[in-house]
Parts: sequence; C-alpha cells; structure tokens
Amino acid sequence: MNRLNTLVIGGGMITKQVILPVLAQEKRKGKISSITVASRRKETIQQLKDIFPQENLKGYPEKNDEQPDAWKIALKNLEKPGLVIIATPDDLHAEMCLEAIEYGFDVIVQKPLCLKTEDAKQILNSSREKGCYVFTDLHKRHDLALRALQYKYTRGEMGEVLCCHAWHEQRRDIPLKYFKNWCERSSPLEYLGTHYIDMFYFVTGLKPEKVIAKGQKKLLKSLGYDAFDACQAFINWENGAVEYLQTSWILPEENPCLSNQGFQMTCTQGEFRADNANRNSNFSTTKNGYELFNPYFFKPYIDWDNPEIDMYLGYGADSIIQAIDDCIRILNETSGLKEKQALEKRKQLLSEFEKTRPLPNQAIISVSVIEAGKMSMIKDGKPVIIDDDFFLHYE
Repeated sequence: MNRLNTLVIGGGMITKQVILPVLAQEKRKGKISSITVASRRKETIQQLKDIFPQENLKGYPEKNDEQPDAWKIALKNLEKPGLVIIATPDDLHAEMCLEAIEYGFDVIVQKPLCLKTEDAKQILNSSREKGCYVFTDLHKRHDLALRALQYKYTRGEMGEVLCCHAWHEQRRDIPLKYFKNWCERSSPLEYLGTHYIDMFYFVTGLKPEKVIAKGQKKLLKSLGYDAFDACQAFINWENGAVEYLQTSWILPEENPCLSNQGFQMTCTQGEFRADNANRNSNFSTTKNGYELFNPYFFKPYIDWDNPEIDMYLGYGADSIIQAIDDCIRILNETSGLKEKQALEKRKQLLSEFEKTRPLPNQAIISVSVIEAGKMSMIKDGKPVIIDDDFFLHYE
C-alpha cells in the first residue's frame, strides 16, 4: 500500500486536538509515512513536538522565531506522494489551497473551503485540471444522527422538506483566546454556520437561491474586537424551503460543553429533531467540573490491542480518515501508470468522488451562502441572490 507524506499548515487548536492525533493513529496503521507541520512561530512547532514526541514531527520554521511564509517553504520541500492539510484562519484557505494544487498535491481543508465564491470556482477548476483531490472537512456529514436523516430523506420516508432550524453556538474563549488574532476577519456564520448549511444540502441535494442575514456586535466590540457576536441567516432553497440558521461564539466560559448545536427539519411526511451537543452523557470531576460528554465527535479510548495507546474515535476522525483513504486509493489505482494515463485515471476517480464527497463542486454550496450572508449583514439584512452559476448580487 502506498503511504502519504503529510503537511499540516497551521499549528492551532484543531491541529493539536484533532488532526495530529488522527495522523499519528493512521501512521501506526501504515497509511502515513511522515508528518510535517508549518506554522508562523517556531515556538508553536516545539510545543507540538513536545505533545507528540513519538511522531518524529518535522516543523517549519526551523530557525527563525517567526516566519509568516514558512508554509511556502514546507510546501516546496514536501515529497510526493503528498497530502496537504490546511488548518489556518478561514481567509487564508484559498491561497494555500491553490498553491498546493499548483504543486500537484491532494488537499484536505478545514471548513469552510474558502470565504469567496470566486475563489471556490478557481479551486474547483484548478483541481479538476490538475487531477487533485480537494476535500473540505465538513465532519458533520459523518455524524450518524444526521446521516440517518439523509438516509430517510433520500429514501422518500420524509417527503419533501418545508423548513429547517439549525443552531450552532460556542463559548467566548473561541474568539477571545483561540481566534483572537483573526476573529474580526470571520464571523460565527462563516466559522460555525458552514456545517449546517452544508448539512441541509447534504440531506436534500437542493441549492440555495437567496440569503437574508443579520449580525450583532455588542460583547466582542466592548472588549476591543470589531467582530460579530452572533449572526442569523434566513436561507431560501430552490424548492421554496426555508432554513433559519442561528450562530454565535460568545457563550459563557461556564457553559458545560464547547458547542451548543442542533438540527430540526420539517417535511411533508415527517419531522427530524436532534440535539447534537447533549447526548445524555455527562461527567462531574474535580479536574473538569461538570461536562456534557459527546462521545460521538472525537474522543480518546483505550486501544483494543495496546492498552498503553490512546485510540481516537468519532465523526471528527472519520471525516479526515475518509479523505486519507480516498487519496491512498487514488495512489494505488494510478501506481505504475505513465503520467498522462495517471492523470486521466485521477480525473475519472475525482468524477466519481464528486458525487458523494465534499469536493469543491459540493463545498461551493456553503461558501456561496456564507458569502451571501456576509454581504447581507453588511447591508443590514438586504437580500442577496445566488444564481445558477453562483454569481451573487443584491436583490
């Protein structure tokens, strides 16, 4: 089996808590050959090496204390076959993704794919031309509760969708601690709302037509950040269905879980409701106090074969593993082929994956809605139209 050389761009929370544990686990399974991390600061690289001492991490910057373009050097030095995982502030995704494609690497991008629909179109066209697999990590697709809804809807048990209410809200330490350097360049709609915009599309296959959105700046602005506290979006889909999406990232630090989130859908033949935060499991410990425990997202357990090793399970891992497995399948099926034949085979496989995976042809759905939502919020709720070619304009 072919093994991948991996480069993670970004050394923040999601890299530390999810991506590197998954890569380490898949490395033990023989899928990953090497793990490299590129960040702005040498200090961040050293912290990650200390947390994952067994993984022989290579890091950039190697010498300078701070190097904003370290990712470009790491990308240039990445050996093929290579997989690039982008886990940086949302507004940096497009440039990094396009650069990785130019080098001919496959890519996993933490959601959203990017913030501008025109950038998504460019990524789509470039990835198809180069035969590169570009997967947006929309991990809610792997939540079994939501997959069950997709199954019943697709099989006709729910009838036709009429309306939907989705909510995703996080604690204020997200913008004030983890994302304080770039929260002004994003919003709860873009960072959080992407999941449940994509979920509506994932379940129904419908495309968005119009977005009306509002946002409020109160708490964060009082603390010196010109960022939205909360956003509400009203999304019209092509069959006339409406999704109401509420997002925020200023829940109190004492909230017993990082995220409050859920999804409700009303259809002509049924209804679905899910609280995706409270799974009726909880702990109360001296160390962590009271916590709502979600065993389904991403948690460590004792490995069945080696009790000394942590085994990570959940839909947060499943999404990344699906992309890794797809890339290895592409490598296996193109191995030994001449360059032109390999490219044609890659394009054939990408055409197959585009039907079921959040590749750019699907990820552009949520990108168009969050961009339309931001346009609407800037104009205090003025409606924004999304046409068939994903061209956005005010009504």
